[in-house]
Amino acid sequence: MGRVRIIGGEWRGRRLEVAEVAGLRPSGDRLRETLFNWLGAHVGRSRCLDLFAGTGALGLEAASRGAVAVTLVERDARACAALERALVALGASSRVRLVRTTAAAFLASADTPFDLVFVDPPFADGGQGSVLTRLADGHLSDGARVYVEAPTCQPWPATLPGTLELERERSFGDVTARLLRSGARRPRGSPEMR
Repeated sequence: MGRVRIIGGEWRGRRLEVAEVAGLRPSGDRLRETLFNWLGAHVGRSRCLDLFAGTGALGLEAASRGAVAVTLVERDARACAALERALVALGASSRVRLVRTTAAAFLASADTPFDLVFVDPPFADGGQGSVLTRLADGHLSDGARVYVEAPTCQPWPATLPGTLELERERSFGDVTARLLRSGARRPRGSPEMR
């Protein structure tokens, strides 16, 4: 059983258990450091959603850096058990909620918009595009940031759903990291801005 390290904030240096689950691939330190440099001040006081939590490295890193509420969504029982142990060890239960379900089921019932969302499913599952479509349908606050991790070889859509726009992109070997931003929505029937 391996471990992954929280790299910044309140729990800097703390190590999280990596459960032996097929497809579980924690984001490396270098990639996470780049991501949180991109995010900067957007993490503090944010409402964060980690849709494919796995080890919880992304969501717990956000909590460590000042996110006020973090929801970890994970479908695998072994990964959830490891996450529950991490929450107890960190004393994180007041700020971090763990939900055992699929990303699709969670989004079908969620009614609160999020400021920061991590989309890093097992690469064999794919499906980042369909998750972005669901997120863009009322699950994002204005100016929300959405982080997507995908295989570099995976095609990226020419048009993003809703008001999502690509803000940053960087490849780390066979993994590409993308940071998206959700723009402000116009009220229905309002004229398009010129």
